[in-house]
Amino acid sequence: MGKLLQLDTSILGQLAAGEHGDPHAVLGPHQHDGAVTVRVFRPLAESVSVVHGGESVRLEHEYEGVWAGVLDVPEVPDYRLEVTYAGGEPQRSDDAYRYLPTLGEVDIHLINEGRHEQLWDVLGAHVRRYDGAQGKVTGTSFAVWAPHARAIRVKGDFNSWDGREHPMRQLGTSGIWELFVPDVGSGTRYKYVILGADGQWREKADPMAYHTETPPATSSVVFDSQYAWEDADWMRRRAQGGDIHEKPMSVYEMHLGSWRRGLSYTELADELVPYLQDLGFTHVEFLPVMEHPFGGSWGYQVTSYFAPTARFGSPDEFRYLVDRLHQGGIGVIVDWVPAHFPKDEFALARFDGTPLYEDPNPSRGEHPDWGTYVFNFGRKEVRNFLVANALYWLEEFHIDGLRVDAVASMLYLDYSREDGEWTPNVYGGRENLEAVQFLQEMNATCYRRVPGAITIAEESTSWPGVTRATHLGGLGFGFKWNMGWMHDSLGYVQNDPVHRQYHHHQMTFSMVYAYSENYILPISHDEVVHGKGSLLRKMPGDRWRQLANLRTYLAYMWAHPGKQLLFMGSEFAQESEWAESRELDWWLLDHVEHAGVQSLVRDLNRVYGETPALWSLDQDEQGFAWIDANDADNNVFSFVRRGRDGSQLACVANFSAVPHHGYRVGLPAAGRWSEVLNTDAETYYGSGVGNFGAAEATEDAWHGQPASATVSLPPLGTLWLRFEGDSPAR
Repeated sequence: MGKLLQLDTSILGQLAAGEHGDPHAVLGPHQHDGAVTVRVFRPLAESVSVVHGGESVRLEHEYEGVWAGVLDVPEVPDYRLEVTYAGGEPQRSDDAYRYLPTLGEVDIHLINEGRHEQLWDVLGAHVRRYDGAQGKVTGTSFAVWAPHARAIRVKGDFNSWDGREHPMRQLGTSGIWELFVPDVGSGTRYKYVILGADGQWREKADPMAYHTETPPATSSVVFDSQYAWEDADWMRRRAQGGDIHEKPMSVYEMHLGSWRRGLSYTELADELVPYLQDLGFTHVEFLPVMEHPFGGSWGYQVTSYFAPTARFGSPDEFRYLVDRLHQGGIGVIVDWVPAHFPKDEFALARFDGTPLYEDPNPSRGEHPDWGTYVFNFGRKEVRNFLVANALYWLEEFHIDGLRVDAVASMLYLDYSREDGEWTPNVYGGRENLEAVQFLQEMNATCYRRVPGAITIAEESTSWPGVTRATHLGGLGFGFKWNMGWMHDSLGYVQNDPVHRQYHHHQMTFSMVYAYSENYILPISHDEVVHGKGSLLRKMPGDRWRQLANLRTYLAYMWAHPGKQLLFMGSEFAQESEWAESRELDWWLLDHVEHAGVQSLVRDLNRVYGETPALWSLDQDEQGFAWIDANDADNNVFSFVRRGRDGSQLACVANFSAVPHHGYRVGLPAAGRWSEVLNTDAETYYGSGVGNFGAAEATEDAWHGQPASATVSLPPLGTLWLRFEGDSPAR
């Protein structure tokens, strides 16, 4: 019989205290002198045996929960453990400490270089299957980056939440800790217990968890996706579809939990897809779906960046929702929050006892407005975490676009900070150079790896080149929210019509810079909360005028250069301000005036989609020309949109409360101009002032145009006139 491989009691003491950084050097099988010593840590066991090849070898209690014994064989066999606890029957299980690391040298190298673009494939919890002499072995590998931790345990359903039995090993100097635990499968809850650099133990959720418990519970959940996608046609078209800037794009922004209360991901698929198809939106944009502890944050305080919120179902059920939307011809955009993260103790904050994910500089590492931490964009592993997270949503969930929240807060070191509360960059400026580098890296990587996907910046300043390519020095986004247009246009329409003449050029100013970036026109959730009232309630006057104002504004918006985004509820003139705690006022659709607004949005999207003049030259100044930008006395704005195919559409918007009969408007060509949309139509609950379906333009120059027509402009109404003849050469 071989002799036991002896170890110093100080080493065993470290192991028993949970402070040994390489438990595999102590536990598991170790060959020596023609035999194999097996050590097992089971602090609550009454007896432990090793079963192999029909034999059972009883281990002796060696030191404070450590059991040891010798197998009289020259090679490590395929063995199992048989453990008996007080008053119980023997339990047979595999030994976690007989397995090799599940990360290879290349993975570790790429992680340490900050260049592992599929980080989710190697870190986190992964169900793995191995073939052994005693049959197939299924288990879960756990891997986490915590370079300053002194020790880490994993606890969960599989060990009665006693992490002492499963200490993890540190893989060299990589900062990565790893352990394969047999017999752990999908659905198992777990957490890491981390002995930090400061000597304190912390329980932490997995930063790379695919799934979580439903809040307020905070455990991570092992998840092995079994989803079979059925959107191959959509994904092929997305990859080969050409430039999204020259296509129609009409976005419906929504909060999953308050569109209709109580719906799961699968139930949303049944109701949302036909609703969006009926209204003609090309895309839906979800407020952040990543797991977050507080529902009132709307998802903008993320604690699990790789997990769709469990409030509405599993990750595969979220995949099903995306899949159904794609099969219905609708693209999916998700809000993404790399600017900051909350301080909840169970999540990323002070993860290994140090500012690991957050910037350690107090003047950079905390956001004064939101009470959150700011990512350390200068640390390559943190940038890798975020870039990989962006790719994860695009690749694993087939998301078509990421709208990046609060970009301005990332770009400026003095954002929401007074003098003396921030430190300049190395050149003495206020720009956060590390954040700029991160955004460029994120955008360039996404566009390289995921053809057809888009990124969108919510950037509220005049930072140059937000949508310029990274190789030209820009940030590399595909689109930028046009916050200036939003503020100016809403400011204008909130004035009573009698006063609008004094604010006329609030509406025209957007065209001064319309082609400086690739813009989306956003009427988002931010404009209908926190006392701002609903979009309908922003409009002045009695109820008829409010509704007419809203219809006029929406038609003006849909005709303006740029893509459109409208927050849920505004499509039927939601009465009350949005609140995440209750669903939309769907009962309003029982009233003809609200159903009329919804009908208008349906027709706006229909005509928009079939009219290339409204989108094919969105980013080209040749696609727009003012007819008359200066008719402040009449509160009228008129312009023409042109398509790459030569199509033309004139938009004439009357923001006064009285009709203008016999209004002469210049047009670029003589002939028939069909009235393809009139927001004052009776079907929309308007007064019915119009032009009997068309206007005939004659070769009488007006407004600097070679032709003109005399039309009736309805009160608080917008006309779309589409040219039906052969367009003249431009």
